[in-house]
Amino acid sequence: MSVQFPDYLQVSRNALAQGTNVKFSVVKDMPAVAEHMAQAMLSVIERAREAGRQPTLIVPVGPVDQYPVLAEILNQRQYSIQDVMLINMDEYLTDDDQWVDLSHPLSFRGYMNRKFYDLVNPDLAPLPENRICPDPNDVGGIQRMIDQRGGVDACFGGIGINGHIAFNEPPEPGEEVSAEEFAALPTRNLNLTRETRTINSVTVGGEISIIPWRAVTIGMKEILSAREQHFYCNRLWQSSVARRVLHGPITSACPASLLRTHADVSLTVAEYVAELPDIRLR
Repeated sequence: MSVQFPDYLQVSRNALAQGTNVKFSVVKDMPAVAEHMAQAMLSVIERAREAGRQPTLIVPVGPVDQYPVLAEILNQRQYSIQDVMLINMDEYLTDDDQWVDLSHPLSFRGYMNRKFYDLVNPDLAPLPENRICPDPNDVGGIQRMIDQRGGVDACFGGIGINGHIAFNEPPEPGEEVSAEEFAALPTRNLNLTRETRTINSVTVGGEISIIPWRAVTIGMKEILSAREQHFYCNRLWQSSVARRVLHGPITSACPASLLRTHADVSLTVAEYVAELPDIRLR
């Protein structure tokens, strides 16, 4: 009996992103992805300043390895980013929709402090008021800040196993949300899907009960309004995900596919992500 798989799973490495407007690149491995992302963030900051703007970036905690790399570059160059606003994409919430504590081992805010802000020379690091995380008690605050800054220069991020970007989870089975409706979703509090909680449990030894079920996320509206989009895939399981994003239908069922509607988008992947998915029992 033959098995039918989605056509996009057959897209070869050399054909990835062909026929799309996505600027696609392949780098060696996870450290190379981190280096590429750190350098790209710095380039966006420099271009924004050349254009006379105070740089504003939406940034992820996932991928994560770019932050120590960027901190080292800034310290070595003595390059100040005090005026740069970094808006984190999302954060886990408690059951009553408050940020998990900074001391929580899975807190994205805590990670940013440990692996970036605390590593940068205090005279160079973003000012405290420029270190932003969406507030579950004021989800409209992100758009107000973006408007005050004159827009977002670039959004950086990764892609989840279900195609989510930030924590913009695809509709549940039976829910009908058009791509246009999904693209207009703002910053909000929401439930995480089973898929997201399951794959995120891999980082804690497979204990899904540890993963919070609520989160606050920057919306698709804010993400897609950024002048540039820079996304990265550094996990082996993203081999199929990247193909779905690049060559599957543009649909709310795969939120990252909506990036293909943006005029300036790049996707950078590790070599093993670019290879064809190895679909077999092992």
